[in-house]
This record gives sequence, C-alpha cells and structure tokens, in this order.
Amino acid sequence: MTITTTRRGSLAKVEGRQALGFASPALVGLALFTIVPVGLSIVMSVFDWPTFGERTFNGVDNYVKLFTSSPDFWPALRNSAVYTLLYVPLSVALSLVLALGLGPRIRGRGALRVLFFIPVVTPMVANVLVWKMMLQPQGLFNGLSVSWFGIELPNFLADPSWAMIMVVVMSVWQGLGYNMLIFSAALEQLPESVLEAASIDGAQGFRRVWSIIIPMISPSIFFATIMTMITSLQVFVQPQMLTGGGPGNATKPLVMYIWEQGFTFGDLGLAAAAAWILFAIIIAITGLQFAAQKKWVHYEH
Repeated sequence: MTITTTRRGSLAKVEGRQALGFASPALVGLALFTIVPVGLSIVMSVFDWPTFGERTFNGVDNYVKLFTSSPDFWPALRNSAVYTLLYVPLSVALSLVLALGLGPRIRGRGALRVLFFIPVVTPMVANVLVWKMMLQPQGLFNGLSVSWFGIELPNFLADPSWAMIMVVVMSVWQGLGYNMLIFSAALEQLPESVLEAASIDGAQGFRRVWSIIIPMISPSIFFATIMTMITSLQVFVQPQMLTGGGPGNATKPLVMYIWEQGFTFGDLGLAAAAAWILFAIIIAITGLQFAAQKKWVHYEH
C-alpha cells in the first residue's frame, strides 16, 4: 500500500512538472505582456514620469491634476460619455431589429448575415477612410444630395454639431454585425414549444417580441450591452482617423486624451493616471449593470 501511494505521488509530481512545462510559454507571455505592464502602469501613475528625463514620485498629484487643472480631461471624459450614451443603445437596438428581421422565413439569410458581418472583420482603418471620403464636401453624400435634391449638406466632419454624430453613425455601421450574430444565435436556440404556445394565446407581432422573445434572450442582450459599453468607452480609432478629435476637441475621447498625453506630450505618468481612471469607470459601470441585471435578465426559459 505504501509503495503504491509513493508511486502515485511521484507520478503526480512528474505530471505536474510536465504540465507546468507545457503552460510555461503562455505564463511567460501573460507575465511579460499583461501582469508586468499593468503593475508598471500603477507605479507610473504616482510618478512624474517623462518619456526622457528624471522620474520623481509625486503621490496622487497626477490624479489631482487631471481633475483640477488639465484643460482637456473633462471635455474628453464628456465626449466618451456622449459617445457611449449614443452608441450603445443604437448598436444594441439596431442589431436586435436586424437579427429579428433575418428570421427563418427570409431566403438567403446566411448570405445577408455575412454581408452585415463584413464591416466587423474589415480593418477599422479601411472602414474609417472610406467613410471619411464619403463625408467630405466633395464626397458621395454631398454629391448625391446636390444632384438629386439641390441641397448642399454641411461639412459633417468640420461642424462641432455633426462631428460626434458622424463618428457614432460610422461606429454603429461598423459594429452592427457582431451583436447581430449574437442575437441571431440566441433566437435560434428559443424553444419552439414556447413560441407556439404564445401564438396560440394570441401573442403576435410586437407583443410577442416584447413579452416573449426579449425576456428569453435577455442574457444575450445583457452580454451584448456589457461588451458594447466597454468597447465604446475605449473608442480610439474612429475619432482619431475620422476627425482627429476635432473640430477643436469636440470628438476627442478619453483614450485619445491618454494617447496624446503619453505619446505626444511625453507625460507618461499623467497618461497612466488617466488610464486607471478610465479603468475605474468601466469597472463601476459594469458592476452597476451586473447589479441591475437581476431585475430584467432571465437565465431560465
């Protein structure tokens, strides 16, 4: 009995070393590219950390500076909030409508799903450049409006009233297919018996969707809302490539502000502090969403 136990213990140790050997490349990558940068960013946020030069500890001065004396921080935070409040409900709602519209009765719905999903997998830079060309005064939209209706459209990307709206519209178009596939997968998993019972009871049209379908796919809606919110607060490429954050700072989000502080002005400490503020905002909003889900998300059919 003792010999058998000893052999099993030795075998377990050997298997443990082998498993650690197989996992070590992933663990090294995780440490070098995730754990170490995260830890370093925490340290940088409490230092006056220029790109070149002497680095000095300043405690919470970077955080205080952001909230009290940085002229672009609050506008960037406001722009991120406005973008999120516009983008998230539009993206989720239109994706759900699209998924419902591409139901089993639609011929070629597989091909249509592929078409709507193409912008998601197309490089973001290419999408933005195409939209930028179409939105120029000499672009497609203004050309069609002038030739068909004789109406000259405003310069969308140079008008503070329109620039953020165009960034949101472009982003919704680009990301529509992702949530559509999530909702389509959820809709295909609905039990036919429940839907047939609802139809027999007289639930048709909007009432069927609102009272039966949406509650049954609410976990998928919750997941899509969470992920869309997180990505919207981290938006960067769309405003950077489409408007450059302008006109003025009308479309400069918080991530673009962080990028400017770190790589344009060389203040890595201030950039790290702003990044941790963004992280805290995302965590707080996500926590509130998880707390509120108990009131509207149903995990059992």
